[in-house]
Amino acid sequence: MKMNLIQPFINSMDAVIAETMGCTAQIADVTMEEGNYERTGIAARVSMTGDIQGRIILDMDSAAARQVASDFAGGTSTDETVREAICELTNMVIGNAVTQLNDSGFQFRVHPPEVYAMETETLKAADKEAVVLRFETSRGMVYLNISIRY
Repeated sequence: MKMNLIQPFINSMDAVIAETMGCTAQIADVTMEEGNYERTGIAARVSMTGDIQGRIILDMDSAAARQVASDFAGGTSTDETVREAICELTNMVIGNAVTQLNDSGFQFRVHPPEVYAMETETLKAADKEAVVLRFETSRGMVYLNISIRY
C-alpha cells in the first residue's frame, strides 16, 4: 500500500477530529494487519471501486462515539444517533480524503457508509492486508483501518 494513498486519510482524520470533537488527535500506533478485523467500539465502513479499490473502516471507542453523537444531536444520544453520527463522521473523513485523491488524478467511486456491526469480519482475499492507525484524543481512541490498493 502506497503512502500517497494513505496520507490524505490521515490529514482528513486529523482535520475532522479537530473540527467535530474540538480536540487534537495524535497517531499513537500504526500497524499492518492481515486477516480478520475486530472492531473496538462503534464503526462504519466505506467501500471504493475504480482506480482505487478496497475499504476503509472508521472505528471509535463507545465513549467517544457517544460524545460525538451527543455533540451532533445537541445534548442527547441514542443508539441510533450514535450509529448515524459515526456514519456522518466517516462521510466527513472520506469526503475530505477523496477530494485530495481526486485532485491527484485518481478516478474512483465511493459507496455510502454503512454501520459495521459485526464483532469480527472475515475479509475477502483482496482486503486481507490493512494499515491500522490508532489516534489518541482527549475524548477517546479512534481507529482508521485502511485496506485499499491502486
